[in-house]
Amino acid sequence: MKTLNQLVRPNILNLAPYSCARDEFKGREARVFLDANESPYNSPYNRYPDPLQLALKEKLSHIKGVPVENMCLGNGSDETIDLAYRCFCRPGIDNVVAIEPTYGMYKVCADINNVEYRKVLLDDNYQLSADAILAACNGNTKLIWICSPNNPTGNLMNAEEVEKVLRQFEGIVVVDEAYSDFTKARSWRSRISEFPNIIVLNTMSKAWGCAAIRLGMAFASKDIIDIYNKVKYPYNVNDLTQNLAMKRLSDSFEVEKWIRTIIGERDRMVMAFKQLPICEKVYPTDANFFLAKVSDATKIYNYLIDRAIVVRNRTNVMLCDNCLRITIGSKTENNELLSALRQYFD
Repeated sequence: MKTLNQLVRPNILNLAPYSCARDEFKGREARVFLDANESPYNSPYNRYPDPLQLALKEKLSHIKGVPVENMCLGNGSDETIDLAYRCFCRPGIDNVVAIEPTYGMYKVCADINNVEYRKVLLDDNYQLSADAILAACNGNTKLIWICSPNNPTGNLMNAEEVEKVLRQFEGIVVVDEAYSDFTKARSWRSRISEFPNIIVLNTMSKAWGCAAIRLGMAFASKDIIDIYNKVKYPYNVNDLTQNLAMKRLSDSFEVEKWIRTIIGERDRMVMAFKQLPICEKVYPTDANFFLAKVSDATKIYNYLIDRAIVVRNRTNVMLCDNCLRITIGSKTENNELLSALRQYFD
């Protein structure tokens, strides 16, 4: 790969990061805090949160198997996605390459940051081609986006093809593993020491049931994490989020039970969906949802909306004509969906 000095935006290399009040006495004890213009009342919410979320990172380190120095936390994964653009991509000059279809925020962030977004279509099995991705790159390609398991298709990307991209691309490869808890495949975060050009994204929103608290994770080399920490806003993860995440992480056994239940319901729903007259195909999935090709996605979507059931209509997404994306809910919710669809007639 190119050196980070070649990949990082020049203004970011020269950036003097904001110095938080709490950074100045790091490693020492303090009793009286008169440095940050905080109110002395309404403890503990009157104080700014830890800007580097060290206690939370220690907890995550034990669960994720990644050293604290190799992680950056964000206000949801969307912040860690946006940070990649802000750190590495020069607006109006650089470009990124992504598989298609995939998670929509990669392109939204590209548009916000005025960065060219190049799409490389997956094949008929929703798999990527390393050669096609690499062929779409040029000297100004800074990032490659790979979501695995992918959204909205639900499938894992072929690990050999992903590794080929990592070994041959000279820039940064971002592997988004938001749904990795629902598969037994080896996580790419366990290989960050092997690939200095990888950033692996995780989230508390899916398997951990914490979408409301907005906590995303980026795992990468210390050098990349140092750049992320240089650019991120000082107090980007609030104290309420940190405390709630700590509480959830303390009960990982319950989360494991949730995951087993969701996977069991996923298998049941896939089997049941295949039996519906409206269903033409259910695609393989390693996530907490599945993608199904149906007779008329828009008509069925509107039918379900009329019955207060919301799924995702993906028919306007490339390679997803007449497809619905179905999230696995509780058994009661899943049964209500199936019951409604069994009563549907064209």
